[in-house]
Amino acid sequence: MSSIRVVLIEDHDLTRMGMKIALQQQGELVFVGEAATGAEGVALVNSQQPDVAIVDLGLPDMDGVEVTRQIKAATTEASKATKVLILTLTDNQETVLAAFAAGADSYCIKDISSENLVQALKLTAEGNSWIDPAIANIVLQQVRRKEATVEIAAAEADYKQVLEATPLTERELEVLSEIVNGNSNAEIAEKLYITVGTVKTHVRNILNKLCADDRTQAAVRALRAGLVK
Repeated sequence: MSSIRVVLIEDHDLTRMGMKIALQQQGELVFVGEAATGAEGVALVNSQQPDVAIVDLGLPDMDGVEVTRQIKAATTEASKATKVLILTLTDNQETVLAAFAAGADSYCIKDISSENLVQALKLTAEGNSWIDPAIANIVLQQVRRKEATVEIAAAEADYKQVLEATPLTERELEVLSEIVNGNSNAEIAEKLYITVGTVKTHVRNILNKLCADDRTQAAVRALRAGLVK
């Protein structure tokens, strides 16, 4: 895909400076702006229309959940909407679920490596979700207990009919299981001894067969349908 335009909304000066330098060194990324407050961040996103906004939850004027909500409310066309990658120190269950409910696309903990952050940005820009394994467990545990506060639209009959007509292959089920475990494409490729490109093809097929918009929705539907445990 073409270069990914990124905005960073982070109030801690040293963190913001370090991330800015790291992102600017990546050839696939174009750093188009930074902000230290939520209000400045929302205005920056509205003016620059980046592909992905990295949003810290602990901003001084409004939290990252509200920033995410305002960014997502700025356009009604999902294909043109800026994707939001939450970057924070907390894996608090209520905060995690509130961020996803507000429309966050991906969720990373701040100890993420630069390499994984770049991978997360790429996946997010492509319309997929990158979720830290600890965060994935929180979301999936909610689904398993049927107490989720995050609404993930599911046309149950539709995707089950599709599965009956075009069931998942054995390899697709293996990839799906790794998605549920919160693994990235690179990690899946290494574990299954296949290329990242092959993983992407399998992921695309899985999303189509499950009528899912992203990896998170596919994971939830897989659990609901009993495809993985």
